[in-house]
Amino acid sequence: MNHVKIIGGLLAACLLNPATLITGSESGGIDRFSSGEKPGFRQDRVVVAKQNTSLHAPDSSRFSHMMLAQGFDEPMEMAILPNLNVLIVERKGAIKLYDAGAKQTRTIAHLKVFSGIEDGLLGVAIDPDFEKNNWIYLYYGVGGDQNVSNLERYELRGDQIDMASKKVLMQVPTQRTYCCHSAGYLTFGSDGLLYLSTGDNTNAEEIEGHNPTDERPGRALSDGQGTTANTRDYRGKILRIKPEADGTYSIPEGNLFPKDGSKGFPEIYVMGCRNPFRVSVDPKNQYVYWGDVGPDTNVPAEENFLSYDEINQARKPGFFGYPYFLGNNEGFPKYDFETKKEGPKQDPLHPVNNSPNNTGIKELPPAQPAMIWYGKGPSKRWPMVGKGGASAMAGPVYYSDQYPNAKYKLPDYYNGKLFIYDWIRKWIMAVTIDETGNYAGMEPFLPHLKFVAPIDMKIAPDGAIYMLTYGTNWFAKNADAGLLRIEYSEGNRNPIADIQIDRQFGAAPMTVSLSAEKSRDYDTQDKLSFEWKIGEKKQTGTTVKHTFTKTGIYDISLTVSDQQGGTGVATTQVKVGNTPPEIVVQSSANKSFYWDNTSFDYKINVADAEDKTINNASVAASFSYLKFGKDLASALSGASHGNIKYAATEKLYASLDCKACHTMDTKSIGPALKEIAKRYAGKEGADQQLAGKIIKGGSGNWGTYAMPPHMDLPEKDARDIAGYILSLGKEQPRLPLQGNIRLTEHVGQGKEGAYVLQASYTDKGANGIEPLKSSGHVVLRNPLVQMEDFEEGSANVSIGTLNTDYVSSIWAKNGKYVSFRQIDLTRIKKIRIRIQQQGAGGLLEVKLKSHQGVAIGSLTMPAGQDKDNWKELEIPVTATAGFHDLYFTFSNPDKNKVGLFFIDWIYFEN
Repeated sequence: MNHVKIIGGLLAACLLNPATLITGSESGGIDRFSSGEKPGFRQDRVVVAKQNTSLHAPDSSRFSHMMLAQGFDEPMEMAILPNLNVLIVERKGAIKLYDAGAKQTRTIAHLKVFSGIEDGLLGVAIDPDFEKNNWIYLYYGVGGDQNVSNLERYELRGDQIDMASKKVLMQVPTQRTYCCHSAGYLTFGSDGLLYLSTGDNTNAEEIEGHNPTDERPGRALSDGQGTTANTRDYRGKILRIKPEADGTYSIPEGNLFPKDGSKGFPEIYVMGCRNPFRVSVDPKNQYVYWGDVGPDTNVPAEENFLSYDEINQARKPGFFGYPYFLGNNEGFPKYDFETKKEGPKQDPLHPVNNSPNNTGIKELPPAQPAMIWYGKGPSKRWPMVGKGGASAMAGPVYYSDQYPNAKYKLPDYYNGKLFIYDWIRKWIMAVTIDETGNYAGMEPFLPHLKFVAPIDMKIAPDGAIYMLTYGTNWFAKNADAGLLRIEYSEGNRNPIADIQIDRQFGAAPMTVSLSAEKSRDYDTQDKLSFEWKIGEKKQTGTTVKHTFTKTGIYDISLTVSDQQGGTGVATTQVKVGNTPPEIVVQSSANKSFYWDNTSFDYKINVADAEDKTINNASVAASFSYLKFGKDLASALSGASHGNIKYAATEKLYASLDCKACHTMDTKSIGPALKEIAKRYAGKEGADQQLAGKIIKGGSGNWGTYAMPPHMDLPEKDARDIAGYILSLGKEQPRLPLQGNIRLTEHVGQGKEGAYVLQASYTDKGANGIEPLKSSGHVVLRNPLVQMEDFEEGSANVSIGTLNTDYVSSIWAKNGKYVSFRQIDLTRIKKIRIRIQQQGAGGLLEVKLKSHQGVAIGSLTMPAGQDKDNWKELEIPVTATAGFHDLYFTFSNPDKNKVGLFFIDWIYFEN
């Protein structure tokens, strides 16, 4: 239920249900003026690339991935240095360096940037001759009142940027009144030419379901014809220049317009873009590829609405259609924003820009169609791309011969393929381009890796793939924003490093236990060694301990090596200075079960080492009865807002990608959930109305960013999600921190329900560490427990059938057991059991801790074959307090006797 569109070139979100078949039957690419087809149109045809048919897709286990760094604040682009250090720019102005040797990341500079709307520090690239000249290039919105974005050059020596070496190559005038579309990607072609992508920088919200071509007086900032379709404007373009040694640039041969500027700015290579967010240049033929993020319109199109995202290919400079055309040159009707009437569409062979906001030529070059395009619904041409919100991006074109001695070069299977990816849908595809340059097919690449908002992709000199991920939340520092390295191993496979840590937050001094035991190697014969780097200190071993004596944020890296020289890396962070709150629920009653005519006394205790004094009004506590109970533990993990009745629904909501556009409290690309709840509060039929919007999508109530449809979401689930959202606007009943509650709600409700007491507290933060939240809960379930619901054991489950009178049970066999975890035995005097005398009979024992633990109760069952009768028997148990793992074991001295008896259920009695 996510609002789609674009924030800083970032973008929209929705459900993803990718198809699973590789397709090669989509429209082929077009050789712009030499293929025999008319420019702007395509003939649908099957194109098959000539490939070595002996090549097969490689085993995914030969790709190892490692998280090199994480916790970035809106990372936008990276540049890989020859020594494999990585420059990363963050939108708010930070320039960070990942040191491959030290395996640490640090901020090396911070620019004063304008980071409103979608602007900020957006692009970084290194000069092709970096090893000699140390030049890096940055593109950013300049801080202050001047509405410009600068392309600048600096010298990077070691890990220091010489700020005095600054050279301003060019300035791009912008507007900062309306959002959106800044693009800002930098990349070099193999010919040494520098490409800069710019967004159309046009009001994307007030388009009334059409394209942004508002020609009314005073509405110039809402007219893309004045930017992307304007030959004398730098916005909505891909610019191509040749940087010169003195900090200026020259115009290379072969751009779209003459060097004298008579028809348009000579820097323009491609025009007619909306938000060309990620660009790559084929290193062999200089074809330019980019992903262009599409609008949200109500204009009917070949597939639903004319709201396509595109993957484009430019073999020559050209005009790529926007704001007049999308996809396969499907045209927008001319919309009059004054009369609200639609007029004729333009001719893609002869597009004309008659806008009063146009300062360039009127007769534009023929419009070029996209190579791949897809909308919010399922795509008939490219079913593998899925559906929902989208953010198409173009990655590199890979050639094996350009990595002749690279240790981690990709297999020849990927030779000549283009990698594309989607920021919202979280996939990467390998696209086959045939020998004539046309699209031939696509297939998933590394589908087993779950990237969180991939925002940049590059191939390093050693052949490894680097992925930069933006992370879950918009406009925020995200723990899952990271730098990943992916290595392919033809022979010996690299180990996969995995860090397990017992605590990540605490006060100084703080001792942390670290384990690499879950690290693994697909070459099972390999022997692994482990090296830890904690700050500047190194340790070895599968498990280590370290004490942090000072407050601060510390990076930890683990390098796992095999005897063949293969390595894998994992990283994590420890934050010292703030201890999570402690929440304890005390009760003299049993804290596992409820019974008729009983009550539950409780006392909630909250302590925090740094806050010292706890304001009880800040402790959120609730007590509820839920009609379901079997999956309650996992559902509880979703009840962050305190209303336990919606715990399962919140978990459902979190499993969708609604969170990409909505946060709980603050506006993101879509409104905050609490704001939605506030708007709908008290309205009759609000849940049904909101559920309809979730399923059908729409726009208009919160601006013009459209919310994509969720047509596959069951109506009941949509109603549940609507109810959950609406509950956020209601004042939750506050539970006193101490009391006694009569348990009556379960009466007449069946046996699957549960009472839940939950308490949470968020501290104030301390010593530069963010506020931490802790919670505690008590779940009281029905004392009748089906034996087949055991958590661990070796007994067989007998499924209910006609022959067993539909009773599901376990078959207690000699030497077998079943267990139930963390059962409170306080006040439990006996366990009633429903058992069937069918087999050799034997001893049933109830034990603590393990199947070989201390017995607290037993029952001897005689042999027999009374399969038509079930008996209810009692097992007295030794008085025991507190929570224990409970084991039911079955035995007979005669080991030849296997089947002993059947058990249906157990009942804990107080």
